[in-house]
Order: sequence, then C-alpha cells, then structure tokens
Amino acid sequence: MQLMLERIEKQVGAQTHLYPMDMALQPGAVTVLLGATQAGKTSLMRLMAGLDTPSKGTVRVDGQDVTGMPVRQRNVAMVYQQFINYPSMKVYDNIASPLKLRGASNVEARVRELADKLHIAQFLNRLPAELSGGQQQRVALARALAKQAPLMLLDEPLVNLDYKLREELREELSQLFATGDSTVVYATTEPTEALLLGGYTAVMDAGELLQYGPTAEVFHRPQSIRVARAFSDPPMNLLPGEAATLGVQLPAGVQVNVPLPASGSRSVTLGVRASALRVQAREGDVALSGKVELAEISGSDTFVHVDTPVGELVAQLTGVHYFDLGASLTLYLHPSQVYVFDQNGRLMVAPTRPQQPTAGAR
Repeated sequence: MQLMLERIEKQVGAQTHLYPMDMALQPGAVTVLLGATQAGKTSLMRLMAGLDTPSKGTVRVDGQDVTGMPVRQRNVAMVYQQFINYPSMKVYDNIASPLKLRGASNVEARVRELADKLHIAQFLNRLPAELSGGQQQRVALARALAKQAPLMLLDEPLVNLDYKLREELREELSQLFATGDSTVVYATTEPTEALLLGGYTAVMDAGELLQYGPTAEVFHRPQSIRVARAFSDPPMNLLPGEAATLGVQLPAGVQVNVPLPASGSRSVTLGVRASALRVQAREGDVALSGKVELAEISGSDTFVHVDTPVGELVAQLTGVHYFDLGASLTLYLHPSQVYVFDQNGRLMVAPTRPQQPTAGAR
C-alpha cells in the first residue's frame, strides 16, 4: 500500500493538534513515528486509519483520495495502548477471527505461530478477562498481525509490557515486519525502538513533523537540535559556543577543532552524544575536566553526570562503573564525533564517521 499525506493538518476548536505536513510512506516498510507524549503521533495515526478527518489536506491510498472515508471501508489493522479483544471469545478465536474472515486455509498453524512468537501459546484456551493487561495486549497484537492488512498501525503496542519481554518482542516484531507485506506505522517515545525496527523514522514534536527519512540517516544527521533531542536517550549534550577560525570555542577557553561551513552564524551549539564521551584519552581528543554529580547504573551501562566548566555533561559508559560523588573526572571527546548547530538550531556539521546506532539509546 502506498499511503500519502498531502498538506494535512488537524485542528480541534482553537487547538492545533497537527500542523501542515506532507508524508509519503514507503510501501511494505516500517515507518516509526518517534516523539514524546503529545507530539501528535496518535492524532496522525487516526487520520491514517480514517478514524478522524483532517481539517485540511488530502489522504491518498494508492493514488486514490480517501479523505473522509470511514475506517470500516478501509482494510486497516490497529493496535493501540488501550487494547481491544473480543471478551466472549477465547484467545485462540480472537487471533483466528481475521484468518477465518478471509478464508485462510492454515488457520491453526498461523495462530500457533503467532502465539509462540508473542509468548501467549499457553493462554490459547483462556478468555481475555483471565489474562493480565500485558498478556491481553499481546493477544490484540497477534490478531492484528494475523489480519495481514495492507496498512498496520501500532500505537506504542509494547508500552504495557515488562522490560525483559519488551526487549524480546522488539526483535520478534522486527522479523515479523520484515517478512510481511504490510505497510507498518509504529508509534513510540523510545529512540531504541526506532533504531531496532529500522526502516524509516518520522520525528514529531508538538504536532510538527520535524524530519522524515531512513532511520539511520535521521539518527546520524538530525536536521535540527529539536530532532537531535528527540532521537537521543539520554538527551544529546548541548553546549553553547562561538564559531572560531579553527572550529568551535567553548567556555573556559576550550577549543574543538572542527571545520565549519561559511554560514554567518557567530553563535553555535556543539552537540555530543553521551555514547561519544569516554574516560580514556585517545589521540586528538579534547579533555573536559570536572566533578561527578551523579552515576547511574542501568543494565550493562553506566551514566555518569559530570559538572565541567563548559556545562554539565552526561557520559554513557559501557559496563558497570563506580564513581564517588564529587570526585574529579576527565571526559574525552574527539572532534570527529561532534555535531554543530547554527544560531537557529539547524545542523551545520555532523560526525565524519558513523557511530553505533544502538549506543545512543538505551
């Protein structure tokens, strides 16, 4: 399915939920809507599904104008945070219902395949009311996958699951999407999910579409500070500076030598991902000395907050590390791993060598 949004916007009373935007989804691929709560992701998905009509603009499916066409006339599968299952039907029948409606011949095999992948095979003979919220969400997800609709809309479908299961299902879903023919739209607040699912990412903020493109490209080359903030977890370190002959001049006389394009922008912002900061020096590094304010151990990483003369920095260190509060610590960054944004927040310089995508989000 080719879904195109042309200058769509959505207003409710005096409030603007979506500002004018264009988007052409890649057929058969995953598009991730990435943004914080109230970024406009759900509002956009409701327009895609036909649950709402845009205030202005056009929605096209395979070139046909479907603006205003109700959802019941579209072949769409949806899973929202508020899962919906048929309460009087057992889990098996909930998942099997779309397969039976389209006359599939391998109903039982497909139901059990999806149940195994979503870890609900042991619940097939139970009613939804006998399951936990997370288990019911997986039933709704399995039914949506079984439908094999040309357009599948998933609004934070894993948000109600525990951390370990969420990690497992992210990988399972990535494989399921890759082997299917559906155009998938997946909304999330977590950069990690966007990176794991790959495909394309649309970064949204306060009802605006900030950037849309291949996920790796958006991650490595955020067009603005707003995109960089949304696509970094922990948030990208942003330091005020000034354009100088050799690069960026930071407070306290710290110089980062990075070639800047001629832009006329005197005030700039230097950005560095937490994963690009280290505690061991390498050739060509810039040293940033300070004191430890906080050290957080999360899974296999340690996030250390350091107060330096150029500002507070957060470094993401692989492994478990212990630091005393108030202890002196020097962080190191290489000029090839920094971003530079102009006075209007637009990207001027991006790292000259790729960083590992998963390192910037945990």
